Amino acid sequence: MAGVAAGTGEEIPGWATALLMPALNVLLALAVSALVILAIGENPVEALRVMLVGALGSGGGIGYTLYYATSLIFTGLAVAIAFHGGLFNIGAEGQAYLGGLGVALVCLSLGGWPWYLALPVTIAAAALFGAAWAAIPGYLQAYRGSHVVITTIMFNFIASALMVYLLVNVLIAPGQMSPETREFDPSLFLPTMQEMLAAIGLEIAGSPLNLSFLLALAACALVWLLVWHTRWGFALRTVGANEDAARYGGIDPKRMIVVTMLLSGALAGLLGINEIQGVQHRLILNFPAGMGFTGIAVALMGRAHPAGIIPAAILFGVLIQGGSELAFEYPTISPDLVVVIQGVVILFAGALEHMFRPAIARMFRPARGRRVEVA
Repeated sequence: MAGVAAGTGEEIPGWATALLMPALNVLLALAVSALVILAIGENPVEALRVMLVGALGSGGGIGYTLYYATSLIFTGLAVAIAFHGGLFNIGAEGQAYLGGLGVALVCLSLGGWPWYLALPVTIAAAALFGAAWAAIPGYLQAYRGSHVVITTIMFNFIASALMVYLLVNVLIAPGQMSPETREFDPSLFLPTMQEMLAAIGLEIAGSPLNLSFLLALAACALVWLLVWHTRWGFALRTVGANEDAARYGGIDPKRMIVVTMLLSGALAGLLGINEIQGVQHRLILNFPAGMGFTGIAVALMGRAHPAGIIPAAILFGVLIQGGSELAFEYPTISPDLVVVIQGVVILFAGALEHMFRPAIARMFRPARGRRVEVA
């Protein structure tokens, strides 16, 4: 199977589009980042070693990397499913924020419940609150012509303001100054990966990695089945490709837009399971920490497919965790420079993702020509 980029006219094998191009883009991004590190007087090779060792060189580092990747899988899936419907959902940050609110309200109400009984309820609450926050931009896009990019950006700010109000005036724990809720009942804490593996006799280093990672992988499988193996998924991709053709085929594009945004918001809301029930154990301000926006890059780099989103999320998890270690080891490398490195990766994996396509196409053109002559 070969892939053709829109507007390029260059045909290359599908595996090259899925594997070779992203690998080349990441290598080029790392090369540019190395020049930036060299420009401030540090050794880029040593800096890269510190990043990789910090992210992948120990059990704790791997745990933190996968913990960050868990949140990015949820937001990457949210952005990806909107992509397939022809929508650009930039509101995953706000939808994740509201999803965390849903998780917190359930956990604050179910004190004493065991986590395994509460988990289905918190999942439903996270998905419902995230979907509800995405429903309004979806409706406005479908029935009022308001562009979903603008409305979802606005709803990110509204979500942030709403959470500040609720945590300062409504949900704040009595007698404290920090804008956060009281801690949940310990019985509601999700088990960490360390605890789960210890139950079967495997010892690993402690980290925030928890049961949500398995939930994220399950969400990938469900999205794959839904988008590529159901009639609804076919309708979704048809609307995303050509609304007129979808309408001609008896599909209601307006309804699909709203349903797609509902599902996208629900996936983003699941980030609250990882952060609120899995790690923080209370509702705090700014817990999404930009994961909704980074999820856009994850979806782009992963070609909006779960099989690509998982490694893309892990890559950005490596950058986050490794970048923290890098900033700790090198006082001259600030956290802002780590953000620059992430931005360079996003630039080459997103905006310039087809840079190497013509060269790769030339590599395969002679072989393709020989196959045609033999045929």
